Amino acid sequence: MKQMIKTIGIAIVLLILAGTTFAQITTSATATATIVTPINLVKEVDMDFGNLAVTTIAGTCILTPAGTRSITGGVTLPATIGTVTAAEFTVSGTPGYTYAITLPPPAYELTITNTTGTGGETMIVKTFTSNPSGTGTLDGSGEQILTVGATVIVDALQVAGVYVSDADGFDVTVNYN
Repeated sequence: MKQMIKTIGIAIVLLILAGTTFAQITTSATATATIVTPINLVKEVDMDFGNLAVTTIAGTCILTPAGTRSITGGVTLPATIGTVTAAEFTVSGTPGYTYAITLPPPAYELTITNTTGTGGETMIVKTFTSNPSGTGTLDGSGEQILTVGATVIVDALQVAGVYVSDADGFDVTVNYN
């Protein structure tokens, strides 16, 4: 009987130890990171408001991202329109990804200077707009065309000439969402 009690006691201890052994289990997981294609922005075409005529009244020329113009005040559009283009950029990166577009802020004013007149005459370009506006989506090949328009402020009797910004121009920034 003592032997049986001893055997039962050992069996109980082994069962308790076996139950404790099975209370812990270990498994593992892998770690993964995916580096997406860096977003890229390439300027293809500079902004050009084309030919403008002025009167004794100040005005504006609004260039849309689609490359169309409208005028206010004393600005007129002559029959010889010149080169009219919204700024154009190619955005590229990972297909299907969306990105945020940052244009110059509303208070930003880009000065363009007369390079062919008597010198020192300037106009202001402001109120930049884009297409797409705010957010873009890269197509199946990882690209999208981004166009930018703005408004140029023309003074009354603005001096004739070709007005150009300095080499820095204006900034457009894109970043993945």
